[in-house]
Amino acid sequence: MAAIARWCIRHRLVAVLLWLLAFGGATAASAAAGSAYSNDYEVPGTESGRATALLDAGFHGGRGGDTDTVVWHTDHGTVRAPDIEQRIAKTLDKVAKLPGVAQVTGPYGRDGGAQISRDGHTAYASVTFDRTAETLPKAQAQAFVETARAASAPGLDVAVGGSAAALTETTSAHLSEIVGVVVAAVVLFLAFGSLAASTLPIVTAVISVGTAYAGIGLLGHAMAVADFAPMLGLLIGLGVGIDYALFIVTRHRRGLRQGLTVDEAATRAVATTGRAVVFAGATVCIALLGMLILRLGFLNGVAIAASLTVVLTVAASVTLLPALLSLIGTRALSRRERRRLSEHGPEPELPTGFAARWSAFVERHPKLLGGLAAVVMLALALPTLSLHLGTSDQGNNPAKSTTRVAYDLLADGFGPGVNGPLTLAAKLDGADDRIAMDQLPQLLRHTSGVASVGPVTYNASGEVAVLTVVPDSAPQSQQTSALVDRLRHEVLPKAEKGTSLDVYVGGVTASYDDFAGVIIGKLPLFIGVVITLGCILLLLAFRSIGIPLKAAAMNVAAVASAFGIVVAIFQWGWGSELLGLGRSGPIEPFLPVIMVSVLFGLSMDYQVFLVSRMYEEWLETRDNRRAVRVGHAETSRVINSAAVIMISVFLAFVLSGERVIAMFGIALAAAVALDAFVLRTLLVPALMHMLGGANWWLPAWLDRRLPRISIEPPECRRATISVQRTSEPVDEPVDELVGS
Repeated sequence: MAAIARWCIRHRLVAVLLWLLAFGGATAASAAAGSAYSNDYEVPGTESGRATALLDAGFHGGRGGDTDTVVWHTDHGTVRAPDIEQRIAKTLDKVAKLPGVAQVTGPYGRDGGAQISRDGHTAYASVTFDRTAETLPKAQAQAFVETARAASAPGLDVAVGGSAAALTETTSAHLSEIVGVVVAAVVLFLAFGSLAASTLPIVTAVISVGTAYAGIGLLGHAMAVADFAPMLGLLIGLGVGIDYALFIVTRHRRGLRQGLTVDEAATRAVATTGRAVVFAGATVCIALLGMLILRLGFLNGVAIAASLTVVLTVAASVTLLPALLSLIGTRALSRRERRRLSEHGPEPELPTGFAARWSAFVERHPKLLGGLAAVVMLALALPTLSLHLGTSDQGNNPAKSTTRVAYDLLADGFGPGVNGPLTLAAKLDGADDRIAMDQLPQLLRHTSGVASVGPVTYNASGEVAVLTVVPDSAPQSQQTSALVDRLRHEVLPKAEKGTSLDVYVGGVTASYDDFAGVIIGKLPLFIGVVITLGCILLLLAFRSIGIPLKAAAMNVAAVASAFGIVVAIFQWGWGSELLGLGRSGPIEPFLPVIMVSVLFGLSMDYQVFLVSRMYEEWLETRDNRRAVRVGHAETSRVINSAAVIMISVFLAFVLSGERVIAMFGIALAAAVALDAFVLRTLLVPALMHMLGGANWWLPAWLDRRLPRISIEPPECRRATISVQRTSEPVDEPVDELVGS
């Protein structure tokens, strides 16, 4: 690490130029290639996946592009009124002539009666495009929505729902990015008192995350990457990127105050804290790449995209940052610090002030404070017991969005199930199968939970059939999921009995249920693998059985409590409408997987920076009380500052207006807040005081067999400790407390 830092410092202009070229080149390439994101929830081997494959093969993929819905509603009279019919007919003619529109099917034709509600107040038209919404230019989608909504008039409400309409409601992440970065800059300036020093973590994070953002766009052309992956990468990258740079700049500033030259201080910072950053970044990547064991293509792209972001932020922290530190020289210190250094020379830095008093307070009352922290975490985790996994749809969009209005109008006029019909696909072989298929609609109409059944449609060869079943409950309802199970295990087996007929239940709702079921089934294995790998890393770093076990328990507690908050806001709807996040609904099925990956990695950061300082003190004194007290006091301020920055960045993404990203932002912000302010500064030190020397116990036979790794080089650790040994802690405030 020291060699890398020295090279970047000696060739600082080259290092900066290389990063700028990488950023500019990746951005230009991504802009030229365009985006190719894909939200494919289909899981091979599931029943919904087999239904999709059967339809694609039987109808030669001829389902065409995506279909949107134009809905209109009147409270006075009916939609059959001549003035309304004439107005809508003209609008639909205009829509049919728009670029990208392949077909428009309205309710005013001979066979359109089913598209008018029974009360006559609501009607809809289906608009089919010549391509999928993912490949539809946003300008064409905007033209479609504007043309359709232009038919609105007093007493006539027109709304548009569907994937193409959703393209016009996607908000830019720029506002959330700017807010997060501005808040982080303010926190850094308050911590450092130097504009130059507070700017460097921001610059480092923006360049590395910007490069990663463009790289994710290019990655989408090579593999399936979800459309929320770039935003998730931004969210994670800005949080960890600013934090990693914060840790290194903090160590660099300490070196300057100890009398080191600028280049020596930067080299020492990368050789010490930079190693911890690489270690912490590696744990984040390991946790993220753990998603690969689920073997779900949808999540593979997310895992690799997020890992790419973390790798680039770590790389920038240990290469670009030392070059920038060398460029700004002693301006990394505030004017007061530079003046004090020139007048009084280097002075030892002691763990003092509030941090020292708090660590001593925890030392005196570990049982009381530890019990209080445990109660808080348990109370917040209780809502997790009612967690309902499912996929949100346009019914969860903000109340005033056109897609949400269209969703609600359809549900009110035609029943809640019309927004999530089930598609039954069948493979036929012979006359008996065809007879059974023709009788199936009658059987389905008498099935509990079914609102209506469409006619059976056969392909040209007669070997594949499809029909539509509309539930009488909403797509996200557990009653709809129960209907899917009832069809698969009770109704359809009866229809297939005595024939070779195979009928599969598919459609968006069924595929979401299958996707959630696969994730839930694999979640225990995934969590077990991630926790085990993290524990092994901590075992190697700290030569202790207790430290990894406590870290695993703390991570599980943080995840459970964060999920409790997410359930209360998004599933129970406590304030979700006020935050502009739409109404309550299920929790995305992939959220637990990504949350566990990201949070486990981020929590390991704090664990490494907290316990590594305690471990240094333990190796020197073999006094557990002193080790925990000093390590807690010296690292608490930098951990808290880092947490405030990360929380600010995560919460800023609530402004993105996208439910999934807002869910990630709130979940991660809550988890980091609980981890930093309850677990690492209260529960962990309290437990370590109660366990005493058992914290550092490792069987001798295991100690001999384990390879030895060090987060900091021994020579750097000895140099740091020799300075700190010059005096004992006192209770007078100092400007800055930092940890390794």
